[in-house]
Amino acid sequence: MVAGALYLWLHPEQTAIVASDTPSESTPSIVPPQPAAPDKSQPLPPALYVLAISWFPGFCELHPAYPECLHPDDAGVFTRFALHGLWPNNSYCGISAARVTADQSSRWDLLPAVQLRDDTWAALKAVMPGTRSYLERHEWLEHGSCAGVDADLYFRRATAFVNAINATSIRDLFVARGADSMTASEIRTAFDKAFGSGAGKRVRVNCKRLDGHDTIIELTLNLYGNAFGPTALRQLIADAHPRAAGCREGLVNR
Repeated sequence: MVAGALYLWLHPEQTAIVASDTPSESTPSIVPPQPAAPDKSQPLPPALYVLAISWFPGFCELHPAYPECLHPDDAGVFTRFALHGLWPNNSYCGISAARVTADQSSRWDLLPAVQLRDDTWAALKAVMPGTRSYLERHEWLEHGSCAGVDADLYFRRATAFVNAINATSIRDLFVARGADSMTASEIRTAFDKAFGSGAGKRVRVNCKRLDGHDTIIELTLNLYGNAFGPTALRQLIADAHPRAAGCREGLVNR
């Protein structure tokens, strides 16, 4: 899966651009997934989503050779959360077995480029360092194909959610803790303070064992509702089911 609330009202029409480099002429032809066009006259029904955000210093401790860790576009990514993905409760919707195999081979550079507006692409790169490893192509193929919206709205909302979290004291807590450990209880309490009582119960802490210590790599949040409408992140969290806390305690790398 890994490699590589401020809702943005960006309604003015703009010319779409190709996000990231397009495959070379020698690249095998892989037709972009074409999920069914949503009925814009009706809102999407409420659904379960998982928002996955990486604590980027911990992620790079686990994957130091990844391009986004070796040569980040912005050194500031090491002091904030990064977008991993926004996952509907399904995957590879309408995607052929051949395309699934291409994605799961981890040659994401061979996947079709995602069509985004220039402002959306700029915002996405700022919160998803994994674009250096073509993570957005993988995330759109596996998860975005099930979202019921186009790629531009899918990534704009996911980007807005991460920006909303980075604007809270949750990020400040991680930065202040430095290389010390932090408990899941502390993290959940921070979410309660930032997004309302009970929000922390929708958060799971994911750790990896590195050099004999559990290290915090990622947080995953349950959301419920129409994630692609005007509903604020705070409400999407409040309406979701609680989840297990996951890793009880881990180091925070900085």
